[in-house]
Amino acid sequence: MPIDPDVQDRLRRVLGSLEMLLPPAVPPVDWATCHAANWRRSSLSGRLEPVPGIEGIHLSDLLGIEDQKRVVEANTRQFLAGYPANNVLLWGTRGTGKSSLVRALLATYAPRGLRVIQVDKDDLVNLPSIVDAVRDQPYRFLIFSDDVSFEIGESSYKMLKSALDGAVYAPPENVVIYVTSNRRHMLPEYETDNLGAMIVNNEIHHGEAVEEKISLSGRFGIWVAFHAFTQEQYLAVARQWAEKLSARAGFPLAWGPEADQAAVAWSLQKGDRSGRIAHQFATDWVGGGLLRARG
Repeated sequence: MPIDPDVQDRLRRVLGSLEMLLPPAVPPVDWATCHAANWRRSSLSGRLEPVPGIEGIHLSDLLGIEDQKRVVEANTRQFLAGYPANNVLLWGTRGTGKSSLVRALLATYAPRGLRVIQVDKDDLVNLPSIVDAVRDQPYRFLIFSDDVSFEIGESSYKMLKSALDGAVYAPPENVVIYVTSNRRHMLPEYETDNLGAMIVNNEIHHGEAVEEKISLSGRFGIWVAFHAFTQEQYLAVARQWAEKLSARAGFPLAWGPEADQAAVAWSLQKGDRSGRIAHQFATDWVGGGLLRARG
């Protein structure tokens, strides 16, 4: 029986609308050749998308955070060896190398089977789907969520808390979770948190509310703190970066008091002393010096 043309037209419009809702077809990630992937949310679910190339940053490039590198690298090596390893919270001042450290770990240990899946904070609700996709893979996966902060009650907060605790949902043994945050407890904290119960909205069990705020961070086995550099540390890192960058260009530049003064002025202009600011200054100083020297 022929279908009415009007019905056919309606069906075509419906199918066209459905196609717009569906994510584009993406082949499965080939983890043998792909070292990193992003979880991309779609209107219906989500998918892993391979990252075509990884940043060529190495552990030796990260200056001024030797203690932090030692702790995180040791835990990662345990994980790669199949030994017990912890989930890690890297917290502290912006620009101090938290996320760069994770990328450097991948560059260093990808040949030994390390793989990284980056997940936005809002997509942590999809953790079960993400780890199910790699559960049976012969690689070691680091689920990485960068610059995370929550409000209590968010669905992603609850899922991450459950995954870290392992009470209801626990990732498989080939998965660990590394998170970076500017906040030690990944939640806003207020002066009133330290006040008595009768002072804060007449809350009867004020201490329980404070405990809830620190309960998520407490589920990470390792905390690694990153702090702003002293001026001496900042200048040392800026000088090391300048030496590295100029040596790579094949034209080492001398560093003297004038460079120190310029680096301090740069940090004051930025209102920050961190590895990121030191690298930015060194890039500008070396680039400008090479341009003047070579024309």
